[in-house]
Amino acid sequence: MRSLYWPMIDLSYGQVTGVSKHKAGEETRLEPRAARWIFHSMARTRPTSAETTTNDTIAPRGAEGSCACAWSGCNAQGVYRAPKDRSLSNYVMFCLDHVRAYNAKWDFHIHMSPSDIEAEIRRMVTWDRPTWPMGNTSASHNLKNARPWSRADLRDPMGLGAGTAFDPKAQKKSRQTSWAEGQGFTAEERRALRALDIEGPVSLAELKKRYKELVKLHHPDTNGGSREAEAKMKTINGAYDLLSVALHRKTSP
Repeated sequence: MRSLYWPMIDLSYGQVTGVSKHKAGEETRLEPRAARWIFHSMARTRPTSAETTTNDTIAPRGAEGSCACAWSGCNAQGVYRAPKDRSLSNYVMFCLDHVRAYNAKWDFHIHMSPSDIEAEIRRMVTWDRPTWPMGNTSASHNLKNARPWSRADLRDPMGLGAGTAFDPKAQKKSRQTSWAEGQGFTAEERRALRALDIEGPVSLAELKKRYKELVKLHHPDTNGGSREAEAKMKTINGAYDLLSVALHRKTSP
């Protein structure tokens, strides 16, 4: 028979707990490490003593024979865990009354300055993962397993993302920039790569092939002597010459 699990918040104890019912009359207390993130951002509200009953905190399984309560002068059994510090990995054992007293005074952010607390909350919002401004996806290419928007294969048939980071043209430009920056191309050389519509690794042979394709497409003779085609060819020729020198420099011993 499968175990059933549902989360609950034990406000008198100050941690997220869960109950996994294995069979009738048998309960196990679970305390996932995810509790730390919840209590970063929520107010530490607790019921009053009048609202609290002896059933609001679940003792751990096998509580019989536990150690003595860690509260000075108390001889009761310590069957309830309370965190020693912010790591939430080390605990001290108390009886029910004293775990409530300990928890009422315990402060997760003790010894932290307001700016440290603010920074902790901001990290918690993104699960302590790195972030960067929208539209600047180049930083994500240097992070293992990162998946920037430019590689998310988004579809925008209505063009709602035109001019933004979701625009396919913007995504392509981001890929070109990220790769070119990683290869050490200068800003002028990166513009030349965009002029030839090259967004990934390219050899001298591939550069020459791409150049011939663009010449056939934009040569003024095949475009009725168009001034626009003439200007385009001037840009293509300049980009090809610049990249030829750059690739020769990168491939030479």
